[in-house]
Amino acid sequence: MLVNNTRSWGGLLLAASFFSTCIFPGCKNDKYKDWKVYGGGKENTHYSALRQIDTSNVSGLEIAWQFNTNDEDKLTQMQVNPMIFDSTLYCVSPKLKLYSVNARTGVQNWIFDPALVQNIIPSGDKGYSPLNNICRGVSFYDGGKNDKRIFYAAGAFLFCIDALTGRPAVSFGDKGKTDLHQNLDCDCENRYVISTSPGVIYKDLIIVGTRVAENAAAAPGHIRAYDVHTGERRWIFHTIPLPGEAGVETWQDKEAYLHVGGANSWAGFSLDEEKGVLFAPVGSASYDFYGGSRLGNGLYANCVLALDAGTGKRIWHFQTVHHDLWDRDLPTAPVLVTLRKDGKTIEAVAQVTKTGFVFVFDRATGQPVYPVEERPVPHISDLTGEQPSATQPVPTVIPPFVRQSLSDSDLNNLVPDSSYQDIKHRLATYKTGNIFNPPSRQGTVIFPGFDGGSEWGGPSYDPETGILYVNASEVPWVLTMIDVKKDTAKNGSTQTNVEAGKSVYTTHCMSCHGANREGGNSYPSLRGINKNYDDSTFIGLLNSGRRMMPAFKELSDGEKNALASFILDIKDKQGKPFVKDAKKEDPYRTMPYTATGYNKFLTREGYPAVKPPWGTLTAIDLNSGNVIWKDVLGDYPLFKAKGIHTGTENYGGSVVTAGGVLFIAATKDSKFRAFNKNNGKLLWEVDLPAPGFATPATYEVNGKQYIVIACGGGKLGTRSGGAYVAFALPEKK
Repeated sequence: MLVNNTRSWGGLLLAASFFSTCIFPGCKNDKYKDWKVYGGGKENTHYSALRQIDTSNVSGLEIAWQFNTNDEDKLTQMQVNPMIFDSTLYCVSPKLKLYSVNARTGVQNWIFDPALVQNIIPSGDKGYSPLNNICRGVSFYDGGKNDKRIFYAAGAFLFCIDALTGRPAVSFGDKGKTDLHQNLDCDCENRYVISTSPGVIYKDLIIVGTRVAENAAAAPGHIRAYDVHTGERRWIFHTIPLPGEAGVETWQDKEAYLHVGGANSWAGFSLDEEKGVLFAPVGSASYDFYGGSRLGNGLYANCVLALDAGTGKRIWHFQTVHHDLWDRDLPTAPVLVTLRKDGKTIEAVAQVTKTGFVFVFDRATGQPVYPVEERPVPHISDLTGEQPSATQPVPTVIPPFVRQSLSDSDLNNLVPDSSYQDIKHRLATYKTGNIFNPPSRQGTVIFPGFDGGSEWGGPSYDPETGILYVNASEVPWVLTMIDVKKDTAKNGSTQTNVEAGKSVYTTHCMSCHGANREGGNSYPSLRGINKNYDDSTFIGLLNSGRRMMPAFKELSDGEKNALASFILDIKDKQGKPFVKDAKKEDPYRTMPYTATGYNKFLTREGYPAVKPPWGTLTAIDLNSGNVIWKDVLGDYPLFKAKGIHTGTENYGGSVVTAGGVLFIAATKDSKFRAFNKNNGKLLWEVDLPAPGFATPATYEVNGKQYIVIACGGGKLGTRSGGAYVAFALPEKK
């Protein structure tokens, strides 16, 4: 077999062909013929046994229907993997409205608008609602003829909706909803707690994870299970252990649980329903980039967790990054797989990462199927108080599916020489060459970037062949730390509002919006924001949060006013004395360092500073660990016109089918593509109304197979959209 060098970005790889018959025990194709669960099934395989659309006819696909939500704006995104039950498709709009749609025609059945529910928008917030966030899908509970429930999160609220009527199921929680700030075993009412990925149903439980803030004031990311009928919390697993719980010994400060947040399972779950085992990917502890106040390996941050789905009790765990300083959350739920290795059948879980690793564990014990080595890594930090881990776990046998280091020879040579010399000079000033270089004042290259490697879309897995298909981005970023100047001003001091506002911005805002307020990635620029906000509406935004932005209710009134005077450039308030409100500071949340923002390493022209490919699609045989084929995913029009296939950053995952086809959108260029799963050959592509930064779903109605994708755009500088587009083969005449 020939495997393309990952530094080459033209052409396809040769591949061995595979039989379409199932080769693993327990692989029953009938099990995979619907799409009733986010990701295609609770195993999170993104696999369908449908085969009406196959390699011979996929090029004939046509639009079957298009459903427009019509509520997008220039800032919205839509990342939904829709769910289909009894010929009905359930989906969510950019503004988090829930729809029931005829899966054959695309005609709306009903709509539920969470913004119309009372008591979910705090008073005085001037309409800046926590509902303006991301929802990636819904969960479906089927309790019989008259008991079918949709669970989905809009901001901080988990809703239970009658699937037949679209009305809240009033027996659940508070008239059909529960506030996820509550029942966290901490005082988290004023902290940022929302849910973006759908929970998973186990018997009469809905199990959910949350997204929390990235800063030092983050809430903990404990995993919870609720009764599907009453909304009562049935169990909780503390991802940051409490005294007396296993794992607390991995924190040097045994009271860390009182102060440290994060370690949240925001990316969803997979479930071995037969054995009753939940598999949860866990993110980093906060603050993301400085760990001097959370020394130690810090379980259960950055772990694959196996929990008893009925009780929440831990069965096993494996930590993929020790003392994370790079925001290397596990970005997607692991995939439940069945391998043939050394003549044995192994039930396993495969976990892909932002760094491009594939970890494979025995499902029952958590032991690595392929050896994982603890390797020495750079561990001397120039940040006072920081103690990086001296070793990190590195999986062997299966090679990384992305490049992991950046040197002069890797730099982008498609740009003019002056631009090339600029990035070469800048690279010489950064720490580079090892994915575990600690954050630094000089700047540390993060490659692959903060958004992967793999991201929340996750891989697809073919149980017929044992092949894992993973799409990835390969774009370098630069993490630069600066000292936070201590505010020693007291009441009556001569410090001005603008001086205090700059200090608050540096501490709380700069890590997302940048040193010069120019924004980056999904974080908008704050320059010119005074055209849309005055001090009242801006403070309302601080109190409520919006989309990617958490609420900052922990700031005092004086700090909010000072920040408003600085960001909105309110001249008549900037020179006035800053009045420091009396409040008790938590020293654990007063970081001595902060990052200057999420900054991509780009050329002057705005292209990644590394040579292509910038987006890839890789097929990996989990039985042997071999890469079967690898191709470039996506195009930049300028380079495509010159015959250069670059790939693009990509968000959302793929779907693989028994018909031999792999479907994926995900790319910046607004294409939806179909590949031959056996060899990576491109079979079909079509333009979408907006980029499909989501995972498609495929299903069958009345004997006809459909493939549908959410076209939400809104990332990577692309236009936003609000359409679901379904494709099918034309009717035979």
